Amino acid sequence: MTAETYLGKHRFGGPGAVSAPVWNRPAADRMLPAQIVVIAKEPVPGRVKTRLTPPFTPEEAAELAQAALTDTLTAVAGTNVARRVLALDGAPGPWLPGGFDVISQRGAGLDERIVWALTDAHVTLPLPLVLIGMDTPQVTPALLAAAAGPLVSGTADATFGMAQDGGFWLLGLRRVDPALVLGVPMSQPDTGARQLARLEQAGLRIRRLPELVDVDTVREAEDVADATPGSHFATCLTGLRDRAAQPAAGVR
Repeated sequence: MTAETYLGKHRFGGPGAVSAPVWNRPAADRMLPAQIVVIAKEPVPGRVKTRLTPPFTPEEAAELAQAALTDTLTAVAGTNVARRVLALDGAPGPWLPGGFDVISQRGAGLDERIVWALTDAHVTLPLPLVLIGMDTPQVTPALLAAAAGPLVSGTADATFGMAQDGGFWLLGLRRVDPALVLGVPMSQPDTGARQLARLEQAGLRIRRLPELVDVDTVREAEDVADATPGSHFATCLTGLRDRAAQPAAGVR
């Protein structure tokens, strides 16, 4: 599907058009006129964090996914921006805090889903966007504000955060252009480098964010939990480890 098709399908009143959402504006003197979009899956066993099974069961992996999503949404909720959006594959649950507009994911591959999420959010509120996933529960409001700030001020056209495994954890754009993402191979060891190259080839001014670990493996889960004591994610991982040790402790 072409960039023109993506944008054309999201005009108000046209096929596939979306209605403007209701959103709350903090005080203008404190708010960043930007929006943060979280693209995520409903934490259903067997559909999330499958690379953590084994050693965890699908149910336990889903618990970790929900904890990671909870920490991510908490960080977004704590960032003073005009709007917060959850682009969700699935249905919202009690883990969703207030103050988010929920939109459904659409598209086939992840590149299409990212483009749809950005376009759906931007067409209803034409402000700069910062998109993140649910695999970096260590993200903070300060990091998110640092990603949105240059887009708002106009000192950058894009902000970008590489992930340690070669992917990327954050993509911020001052203006949405589907051609910046469509066709970038996702979930590959060089996805981050390819996405960054696409932004550079478009001549965008790019502000880089710190590299973060995203959670796909048990080792990465342990590293992130160690770095975020007291987080939902760290507490969940500790609880699962303790639960697994209890039967063994009873054997003599």
